[in-house]
Amino acid sequence: MTLKLKPLNLADSRAEYDFFQAMPEQNGFEVPYRGLSYAAFTATAIPQRLTAAAGQGLPAGYVPDTYFFLWDDARLVGLFKVRHHLNAFLRQGSGHIGYGILPAWRGRGYATRGLALALAECRRLMPPGETEIYLSCLTTNAPSLAAMLANGGRVVATVAGEHHVRIAR
Repeated sequence: MTLKLKPLNLADSRAEYDFFQAMPEQNGFEVPYRGLSYAAFTATAIPQRLTAAAGQGLPAGYVPDTYFFLWDDARLVGLFKVRHHLNAFLRQGSGHIGYGILPAWRGRGYATRGLALALAECRRLMPPGETEIYLSCLTTNAPSLAAMLANGGRVVATVAGEHHVRIAR
């Protein structure tokens, strides 16, 4: 088993598209491209995501973010959305990283190991002055909290049904 993160790209577009069609919206994880045609995904969504990752054409209040897919050899098992920096809104909730593992692959340690890889990417993308990586999860999502804690996280607050977690840079 060789785990790696790969940014969203056209070469893997079929597997990426299939991920979005199969991934449920649950535990606060948003699936923006469900129901979109494959042609629209490749012609519109991927270019928009790549532009957003470069920090261009962002709507007001948004920050650059990169979608990193978690691959186990040739099998796509999860997605880690890494925000390059935070604004005031993100500091109060979502934080730097949001992630989801396909249901068929949950309970096998992918979230913990994938989060370790995503943390490395986040550290690489963050501005030099930031000292902590912000994450959050619903209080009902014990497996996600366990993945965060296993990666050095500490709960700093529990607000409105969410754990707010910090991990040292």
